[in-house]
Amino acid sequence: MRAIVTGQIGLDKKSYLTEVTERAGEHGGRIELFHVGDMMYAEAPDIHPGRILDLPLSRLTSLRRAAFKDIISATTPAADHPNVIVNTHATFRWRHGLFSAFDFDQMRALEPNMFICLVDNIEMVHHRLHAEHDIDATLKDCMVWREEEILATELLAQAMGGRGEFYILSRGRHAETLETCERLITRSDQRKVYPSFPMSHVVDMPSVLEEIDNFRAELARHFITFDPGDVDEKLLLDRAIEAAKQGRDWLDVAPHQFGGRQTSGERPRVSVREVLEIAGDIDGQIYMRDFKLIDQSDMIVSLIPELPGGGPGLSSGVERELQHAFEHTKDVYVVWKPKKSPSPFITETATRIFPSVEAAMLHFENAGMCAPASLFGH
Repeated sequence: MRAIVTGQIGLDKKSYLTEVTERAGEHGGRIELFHVGDMMYAEAPDIHPGRILDLPLSRLTSLRRAAFKDIISATTPAADHPNVIVNTHATFRWRHGLFSAFDFDQMRALEPNMFICLVDNIEMVHHRLHAEHDIDATLKDCMVWREEEILATELLAQAMGGRGEFYILSRGRHAETLETCERLITRSDQRKVYPSFPMSHVVDMPSVLEEIDNFRAELARHFITFDPGDVDEKLLLDRAIEAAKQGRDWLDVAPHQFGGRQTSGERPRVSVREVLEIAGDIDGQIYMRDFKLIDQSDMIVSLIPELPGGGPGLSSGVERELQHAFEHTKDVYVVWKPKKSPSPFITETATRIFPSVEAAMLHFENAGMCAPASLFGH
């Protein structure tokens, strides 16, 4: 695939995508990677690092067009360069205000057939942004920018006359999402799955969390998965609410994945007030993003665990996801673990219900739906 990968500043897309291409090389594939920002700096050696967005828009546009001209030349004809990643942005929100970061004529000449908008937990984006740039941006600013970047990338994909597939991809669980990105570029014909599972009301249940993590990992071994747990800002909000009750102004947070497990040694400091101010944005973007992840998938596979008290771990969010997938004609598979039988709202929308993850995976394998795990080093 020839992919345009966008995302707001603060994602560290360069190192992430470099790792994607290295993994592809280890697996016998090849992805050509172009960093538009680096190419623009190479065109203008007089610009100090980190200051290119301070240029007048006319010069900024000229440098960007020069970079894209070089990329088009280096990847033509398209048939000789099947796997390409162009690391760029769809929009910029800087001192000039909000402005686009692409030109339609050059996009058409490049002939991309995939558009990926990379996202991450907003506190990490905010932390990296301020570590790398001298700019005053709040968490709210970063939330708005992320939403703008997603929308602009999706509109760009649509404007290419239906030739471009559009995906939202989280960099969340680093190793797993690297593999997802690699598969999207090099083996996009693989089946794409949305793993559905309860989240907020099971975070204090270690045995259930372990079961859910095993379920997520098993799906990721055999499918391209768009996992809603890879961006988990509800935990940040919960911690900020607790900090506010204690009268604290600042909150030290560790990068985490679903369930609150720390993923690195960094501990960014965020304003409790700023987190509380984006409570509505967090809920709204989760609602929007998870439905879009379902829309870009071929099927949904939902795990309904049995809770310690014996009841089904069926949240309102999971029910809405199953209904949305059914109404959008996706295949709906449910792994139902509780002894209590599922309600008609489950049975009437499910393509098939399984008693265990093992039974579901056996069905998928027999139906020829699974990718060979050995292709990706598992």
